[in-house]
Amino acid sequence: MKKASTTILQAKAVKQVLRLVYLICGFSIYITATPILAQTTPTVSGIVADAATQSPLAYTSIVLLHLPDSAVAASEMTESGGTYTFSEVKPGIYVVKALMVGFNPAASLPFEVKQQAVVLPALKMQQKANELQEVVVQGQKPLLEQQPDRLVMNVEQLNTAGDNALEVLKYAPGVRLDKDENILFRGNGSVNVMINGKMTYMTNAELRSYLKSLPAATVSKVELMANPPASFDAAGTGGVINILLKRDETMGLNGSANLSLGQGKYEKVRAGVNLNYNTGKVSLFTRLNAGHYNSFNRLTLRRNINDSLYNQVNYWHPITKSYNLTAGADYFINARHTVGVMAKSYISPSETMVTSNSVNYDAEGALFGRMAMRNPEESSTDNYSVNLNYKFEIDSTGRALSFDADYVTYGTQSNEQFTNHFYGAAGEATQVPVQLRSANGAEASIKSLKLDYVHPFGNDFKAEAGWKSSWVRNNSDVKFEELQEQGWVNDTMRTNSFLYNENINAAYLSLSKQFSEAFSIKAGVRAEQTNAEGHSVTKGEEVDRNYLKLFPSLFVSYKADENNQFSASYSRRISRPSYSRLNPFTSFSDPYTAMEGNPFLQPSFSNSLQVNYTYKNFQLLSLSYLETNDFVMNVIEQNDETKVSISKPQNLSKATDLTLSSGGTLPLTDWLSSTLQLEGSYSTISTPLLGENYNTDQFTWSASTDQTVTLPKAYKLQLSAYYISPSVQGLHHMKAGYQIDLGAKKELWNGKATLGLKLRDVFNTSRWRSTLQYANVNMFWQNQWESRRLDLSFDIKFGNSKVKTARNRKTGTGEEEGRL
Repeated sequence: MKKASTTILQAKAVKQVLRLVYLICGFSIYITATPILAQTTPTVSGIVADAATQSPLAYTSIVLLHLPDSAVAASEMTESGGTYTFSEVKPGIYVVKALMVGFNPAASLPFEVKQQAVVLPALKMQQKANELQEVVVQGQKPLLEQQPDRLVMNVEQLNTAGDNALEVLKYAPGVRLDKDENILFRGNGSVNVMINGKMTYMTNAELRSYLKSLPAATVSKVELMANPPASFDAAGTGGVINILLKRDETMGLNGSANLSLGQGKYEKVRAGVNLNYNTGKVSLFTRLNAGHYNSFNRLTLRRNINDSLYNQVNYWHPITKSYNLTAGADYFINARHTVGVMAKSYISPSETMVTSNSVNYDAEGALFGRMAMRNPEESSTDNYSVNLNYKFEIDSTGRALSFDADYVTYGTQSNEQFTNHFYGAAGEATQVPVQLRSANGAEASIKSLKLDYVHPFGNDFKAEAGWKSSWVRNNSDVKFEELQEQGWVNDTMRTNSFLYNENINAAYLSLSKQFSEAFSIKAGVRAEQTNAEGHSVTKGEEVDRNYLKLFPSLFVSYKADENNQFSASYSRRISRPSYSRLNPFTSFSDPYTAMEGNPFLQPSFSNSLQVNYTYKNFQLLSLSYLETNDFVMNVIEQNDETKVSISKPQNLSKATDLTLSSGGTLPLTDWLSSTLQLEGSYSTISTPLLGENYNTDQFTWSASTDQTVTLPKAYKLQLSAYYISPSVQGLHHMKAGYQIDLGAKKELWNGKATLGLKLRDVFNTSRWRSTLQYANVNMFWQNQWESRRLDLSFDIKFGNSKVKTARNRKTGTGEEEGRL
């Protein structure tokens, strides 16, 4: 019955998507046809061709000049067949002129427009004598590029052989991973991660798995926005990280393929292929990645409860497979109208064996008991999404209208079995083994509509406005049973069903002004209305959330000269609790450790200020201040009688982070390049906690470096090192940590292929160690994973990869190139 209702829901969603497709296509046809239907004055048309090959020239700039003063009457761009048409031309004497990069200008003879349409002879354009038929572009982008509202990291400048997309993020300034490999930006975990400007709509665990399935070779850039502009969602007090995947714009068919083999304690395999086909009128692309990831994670807990010591070791051994497919198409109706579609699917089945062993000692250090648990688990995650988009370049001044419709579904299922054994000091069984089993499932659907409009007013003044509405429906079921004498009996303490619905409506306005070539300002405000309701069927708890909030932002940029640039930004942000954290059910990982949701969580708000100074694309100085109120953090509540510790998210009062950082690439010599990142931060937390006042502060510094040595015959060697001093992450006081990697790569076949070898964590030192001390909680954590491994990777490019004259012709039209 449940499956049937899901199928009906998906069928309705497909119908809604099809309606949107018809609406967009109908709107596009209407806009395209309206000028023709409304035509009351003559037209001027013709064709532009290459004088040498006689082939039509697409995307050529065509200007209609009124004689005798040569005033510009109109301008157009040729279609894919080289044709052009000027509509509603007033009577008079004219000449048509064609302009194209790589060609000499061509002009028609003067002609007169009266009452009838004019068809001109073909304009033949001659290639410039000094233009090469094929141009191989050589050059190197800087690793970091500072823009007014973001810092861009060009991933191609890193030696990422064998890396995945998650590991690439660790190279970005201010980004690191916590003990559970969650992404932190400026020490804040409430960060929005986007792929090609689209929200991922995944939990932390799903996002980690997804990014691990993407080879680093598919990543082009990483955009870091500590203070995103008003056009972005206000969610995420930690800012926005936008991962841009590669998409080749070369004409014809081209692509790339990659293969990576890794060996640590267990084996890893990743493979992928990228295909692009571009005709100028239609652009198609697809990405397929598959992976097999066999790994481990060992969590060591040492808990002091009264005068007793509980030493616990939990060991996870997951074997995960992942299949990730993205496909899309852009259709250029004409020079002004573009429609596109993109579909993504992500499937990840996993088999995990979890074991837990707890050895318990009394105050004198004598063993008084132990516990052993075995937990085999089978789980799967699937994520599907479709995006429809339309863009209308209204005129040549830059006015543009764009529309996006998104539909996302994801689901998770897992089946687990728990067998718990309890022993006394002499190793004798103290009770009958406790056996549990669970069947968990979660389904969610997300619908989103977005409209954006850009309107330049002249004098370097521009306005941007937009609207977005999203609807989320989340349904999760957890069923637990315990084996008793009469058979499997429902465990009411662990069984739960939770429903959650959310609607967010947003509108924004942004104004920007370029006062001079050196000085610019951009200011915006975003309003977001949130309507949410959650219902726990089992516990009978209901929560409604309805609020309207404003989120201002401000950006100032000053370029003193070619080498020195200053920027400052401010924004107010919101962080809404994740759906899983709102679910009140209790999930036990072992008899002593559990996690529980909190349906009464409130959103948290932050104020963020950042000032940057960039010298020659080196971020010489970045100073930021982040203040977060009502931030959400997992708080462990310990029962000294039952010895059970439950981690539950709660709103804490206030956290501040003052961070000073510097980083960039130094080309020391022709054969040695050094990338350095240095960061220092001062963090404070002040909040009531479990009936007490909790106050802590910590100064933390970290440093990382990548040294690349270029050798003859296209060989490169790399040394990477990272260190972080003791730090604070929420309520955890982290110990210092470091890691050193060694790598080498060789370019083959004139740069078309790369063979890479990397040894990660040479000394096997990468692990997270922390202490928790508040109220009656006194714990030590150590989280260790398979950080030391050897990776061998191979990447190859194929197809039309050279920059030919046809490609140069396309780059002469910036707007069309930007759309590809």
